[in-house]
Amino acid sequence: MKPVLTSAEMAAVDEEARGRVGLEMLVARAGFAVCRTAVACMGGTYGRRVVVVAGRGHNGDDGRVAAALLARRGAAVTVYDAAGAPGELPACDLVIDAAFGTRFHGEYTAPRPPDDATVLAVDVPSGLVADTGRATPGAVRADLTVTFGALKPGLLLGRGPELAGAVLVESIGLEVGTPAQHLVEDADLAWLPARDPRGNKWDTAVYVVAGSPGMFGAAGLAASGAIRAGAGMVRLGSPGVAPGTIPVVEAVCRPIPESDWAAPVLAELVRCRALVVGPGLGRAEAAIRGVLELVAAAEVPVVIDADGLFALGAARDAAALLKRRSRPTIVTPHDGEYARLAGAPPGDDRLTAARRLAEELGAFVLLKGPATVVAAPGGEALIVAAGSSRLSTAGTGDVLSGVIGALVARGLEPLRAAGLAAHVHGRAAAMGLSEGLEAGDLPLLVAAVLSAGAGTGATP
Repeated sequence: MKPVLTSAEMAAVDEEARGRVGLEMLVARAGFAVCRTAVACMGGTYGRRVVVVAGRGHNGDDGRVAAALLARRGAAVTVYDAAGAPGELPACDLVIDAAFGTRFHGEYTAPRPPDDATVLAVDVPSGLVADTGRATPGAVRADLTVTFGALKPGLLLGRGPELAGAVLVESIGLEVGTPAQHLVEDADLAWLPARDPRGNKWDTAVYVVAGSPGMFGAAGLAASGAIRAGAGMVRLGSPGVAPGTIPVVEAVCRPIPESDWAAPVLAELVRCRALVVGPGLGRAEAAIRGVLELVAAAEVPVVIDADGLFALGAARDAAALLKRRSRPTIVTPHDGEYARLAGAPPGDDRLTAARRLAEELGAFVLLKGPATVVAAPGGEALIVAAGSSRLSTAGTGDVLSGVIGALVARGLEPLRAAGLAAHVHGRAAAMGLSEGLEAGDLPLLVAAVLSAGAGTGATP
């Protein structure tokens, strides 16, 4: 995991470092890091022209130190105060944006850089809110951002990835400690526990309750996701659907009635390590009642997705049910499902939104999006930036629910299981077709990602 610091956490880290090494030394280190990055961007300094837009705060000081160092190395450097910069910047090879830092709020319209100039932002692109990724219409669009200490949420969420470009983290001697949120990365595949050489298929068994008459696809996708993510046994129950109807050969399909199906599922759940419920169940009264009865009585970790989330109702009703459970619950809403649960959309601050719902429900919340946020009831959060628009197709969420269930069954605690599942899911999509990727392509790609990196920390 890579640490991610909010603006408040960053302020505390800065304060500690000032007391330890002094503000002047911190600014010198930051300015040198910007200078070094600028030289690398330009391939040297001889004959290069640099424009620096510097604000009044310490972000501006970092830019001014970099400007002085670059001038000393032979670059032609022009420094503009952010408040008085022209609307269009003069011809140059590199623009250094040091107008605003992590505490930016309000409005900002950046001067327009020359079309052929590289833009390097200091800490965060000016006009971008560091905690949320919200940006003003005139925010800086950088090719590269050098940020200090650790990543910031806004570089990963909202418009951050679009505006920040490539992001380089420079330590500059800051001690970031243990922030409340981290970015999941490929090396975190090492979280997967080693398989027990004396184990058997039931050690990692998952029960999937999904599908209904006319909605077979979701059940097959969730079951396949679980199988390919390492579940040794998948039992699949689809209310009112005859076994053998859903073409997932590796899953053991169990006959369960169209209504009053919670009891037969519970009778077989005792041999499983996790339960996935919801994809394709429909929203009939029998389905809602079945979900509520099953979730209330299940004595294994439960992943609730899609129509299972609909069955939970509003957050108050869902909390009354989920907080009585003895084992963890993971809910996986997209924005629309979040709004139905919470009563309002998540808005710009997705970290806070996921944390708020997790605390209210007493459950782990995986809030899907271009960057996915996973939050624990206690406030710890993971950010997953591996997703892409390739996943914007029907059924991909069903696969994800199965992957989460498998990772829980394999022994990962819920926060890590959900975060790693979302990361692997996104990495799998990146390995697939750039056009025409189907949800059904993902399970085998998930297996490929896990096979390439499990237990090694290797990049797939």
